[in-house]
Amino acid sequence: QVQLVESGGGLVQAGGSLRLSCAASGSISSINTMGWYRQAPGKQRDFVATITSGGITNYAVSVQGRFTISRDNAKNTGYLQMNSLKPEDTAVYYCYAFVMTDWGTERNVWGQGTQLTVSS
Repeated sequence: QVQLVESGGGLVQAGGSLRLSCAASGSISSINTMGWYRQAPGKQRDFVATITSGGITNYAVSVQGRFTISRDNAKNTGYLQMNSLKPEDTAVYYCYAFVMTDWGTERNVWGQGTQLTVSS
């Protein structure tokens, strides 16, 4: 019914930049909150950043000042601009959305993830 598709991952050198995109589709009335989480091999899935429909943002301390989350409400698309990348940022990045469907129900939706590898 609702789907999130991440794109933009890849291999980048330390200090480089990359932008991730998250396209939402399906029976979506509105997206209340969009966010990004990441998971390194053998580790927990950790919070990275969120943004509300009103533009209020929240960041993990580890990425604050380097990452910027944004969204285009008309396109139901979210973005994560990542600058000054570090090897510690290497992980699978997952898009998240808390949505209201066209049928008036709330859904927590996750994308399948996109790999970011930062080399030193």
